[in-house]
Amino acid sequence: MIQKVFDSIVPKVSPLIVGRTKELELIVAALEARKHILLEGAPGTSKSTILRLISENSELPMYIMEGNADLTPSKLIGQFDPSLVIEAGYKPEFFRKGPLFLAMEKGGLLYIDEFNRMASDASNTLIRAIEENELVIPRWGLLKAKESFRVILAQNPFDEVGVGKISRALFDRLIRISMDYQDELEEQEIVLNELGENESVDLIKLAVRLTRATRTHLEIKQGASVRGAIDFVSMASTLIQLSQHRSAFEILRDSAFAALSGKIWLDPASERTAEEIIEELLLQIIRSSNLTLEIDWESLENRKKK
Repeated sequence: MIQKVFDSIVPKVSPLIVGRTKELELIVAALEARKHILLEGAPGTSKSTILRLISENSELPMYIMEGNADLTPSKLIGQFDPSLVIEAGYKPEFFRKGPLFLAMEKGGLLYIDEFNRMASDASNTLIRAIEENELVIPRWGLLKAKESFRVILAQNPFDEVGVGKISRALFDRLIRISMDYQDELEEQEIVLNELGENESVDLIKLAVRLTRATRTHLEIKQGASVRGAIDFVSMASTLIQLSQHRSAFEILRDSAFAALSGKIWLDPASERTAEEIIEELLLQIIRSSNLTLEIDWESLENRKKK
């Protein structure tokens, strides 16, 4: 049973994540109010991290699944072991429990990422568990959920590929909490925490600005998360040590290509490559920035003239 989670969990978890106090409070309040949750946010917005920390600090077990078209009710609930059934018939001990079964039985959290990729029969199974707090399992019996059982579903609002049509009946039973990106200073803090204090502050600022710029470019449907900035700084710092022939600008450009080109989702109408757009944004930020990075300005000026 969840008791006084709001008072005890928020002070413990809030210092462990950057810029997520409001969202943390909303999630814990929903759990406390015995509600099931829909977390909506792009990749890299700390959805899984917050839930993992809540689970660890509340001693509630968490069972994680990825939503996809192959997620069937039997994969959610579980099924009898066919070989044992053939040998000795249907016995409760032959039932192999799935994540939904375990979450209900243990009173834990069932977290399904990208749940909107699930088939309709799997989502209907969730509706029954959420609405009735119990499931009737053929040849096994009635499974009643413990009071602390909660379902948390997550989806990327920008995702359209492989996404199924989810019943409004399921949405109607969920508390929706939106997870946007942290602000610029908070994202700088995240990169610094991840990579350590030895990294260049100006390089971190540049990486965060570039990553954030991918989220507002008209030709990019979905920009990169803060992971892009982390990878950019890691690549640039390493190339500075290894490269004997690249200019400073080339190091930044090549690091940006490697870190960000696979993390952005171009608008189908765009006629340019991810690399072309990333280089454009990088040049714009360097020109307008007061960062003291040792940029190869001669190389930059030559690019301006082209």
